Amino acid sequence: MTFGEAIIDFFANLTPPADLPPGVDILWPYGDDEVKRVMAAFYREYLADEGDRIFLIGINPGRFGAGVTGLCFTDPVRLVKDLAIPHGLAGGRELSADFVYRVIAAYGGPRDFYRHFYLTALSPVGFLRDGKNLNYYDVKGLPEQLDGWMAEAMEVQTAAGCDRRVAFSMGQGANFKHLVAFNQRHSFFDRVEPLPHPRWVMQYRRKRLDEFVAVYVEALRKAVGN
Repeated sequence: MTFGEAIIDFFANLTPPADLPPGVDILWPYGDDEVKRVMAAFYREYLADEGDRIFLIGINPGRFGAGVTGLCFTDPVRLVKDLAIPHGLAGGRELSADFVYRVIAAYGGPRDFYRHFYLTALSPVGFLRDGKNLNYYDVKGLPEQLDGWMAEAMEVQTAAGCDRRVAFSMGQGANFKHLVAFNQRHSFFDRVEPLPHPRWVMQYRRKRLDEFVAVYVEALRKAVGN
């Protein structure tokens, strides 16, 4: 089975966590037929081999990116513009996706990038409070509640074909802290290295955008060459 087919199966069989705290809702795009079609088209086009991939790990899907497309750090605009996947999904640009696909272009384009890397999130589902994006670690007790569920999800994804020498945290703050602790408990990767969070770059360091794209590309090329 190819990496892509294994990930398609993973999402087809994924079930959301139960008994969430009051006021916390699940962001769940995976039941939508068009999302399923788009995800299958992506994984069969760009990850259709049995090679191991280095994991780049975000926090959890947001309502303008993966919460719409089902694909981490990929918004509806990038589906068409960068991946050549037509779709009927609503929505437009998302800041993190904008940055990530600049990195992908600088690396050599989607085919070269996805041949070596897999974009995912520590929680494969997103969370909302009052209709707004919510990071799972901002809810008291939720990281502990989700730990076993997230470990099972990561186990299935890494089994698809993971280069376990290194994983990258998409974020140098809370996500990195939680991912390092998660990895210490479950030992998925030999080490975890932090990279600046795409949204942080786009919101607070946009004048240095090219510099941060270069930081990503240098780190990724080094990891592949290790």
